[in-house]
Amino acid sequence: MIYLIFSILISSLLFVIFKLFDVCKVNTLQAIVLNYAVALSFGFVHTEVSIPVSEIPGKPWFLGSFVLGFLFIAVFNVMGITAQKNGLSVASVAGKMSVVIPVVIGIFLYNESIGLVKVVGIILALIAVYLSSAKSDTSPVKFKNLLFPLLLFLGSGSIDTLLKYTETTYVPKEAVPMFLSTIFGCALLFGFFFLMAQLLSKKGSFEWKTVLGGIVLGVPNYYSMEFLLKALQTKGLESSTVFTINNVSIVILTTVFALTFFKEKLVKRNWIGIGLAIISILLVVSA
Repeated sequence: MIYLIFSILISSLLFVIFKLFDVCKVNTLQAIVLNYAVALSFGFVHTEVSIPVSEIPGKPWFLGSFVLGFLFIAVFNVMGITAQKNGLSVASVAGKMSVVIPVVIGIFLYNESIGLVKVVGIILALIAVYLSSAKSDTSPVKFKNLLFPLLLFLGSGSIDTLLKYTETTYVPKEAVPMFLSTIFGCALLFGFFFLMAQLLSKKGSFEWKTVLGGIVLGVPNYYSMEFLLKALQTKGLESSTVFTINNVSIVILTTVFALTFFKEKLVKRNWIGIGLAIISILLVVSA
């Protein structure tokens, strides 16, 4: 359980860090790319299995880690934009509601059971993302306000699905740090190309404060993943229990951070959305 507690605390901290990037005017993309260099280094330090780099592409989990690397850099950037433009609570709801995607995938690919409770939970999750993105209680939610939360919802769900499948199917317990390092390495590679495109298009210039931002983001990013995977591998803890506690706790804790430290204003729709988010997670993973 201690791994799960650490994962919750650190994952919630990531949303706060992205919000601070906006406050401190740190280039989010540059910090994200550098964060993966830091996370990659931590993965190599913690690995218990020594594998020559030339042999990594031959590992059965390499293709999954390669795709995850692209998703990581893309979704992490969307997470940062969502936290900065829409607020911490919206970002956490959109990201954590994505738990319904692995559930839906499991229904169609693995013939997992589906009942009325699970269907209601999935519908409530979609409504929660919509309501949490509202800026007022009267006007409809504009597409520009819904775009990034929706992308975060779909992207995070895809990561959860592929990460769980690859980890349980191909990754032995002792190879988890190397598996994570490979994901971070692929994310760093993709991020480097994105960063070069940004710099060459002269849409941004390199700033040294992003180095500090990358370090501050990279350390908790690595440990949030390692602690979550270790929690999933803990005997006596089912994955549905882990995801339930993890996702609900992050939504609540991030909302507390948003209200306490950043004085974010939530309208009635937002509160309803957060409430539905918590209920939907409980329904989906416990059905």
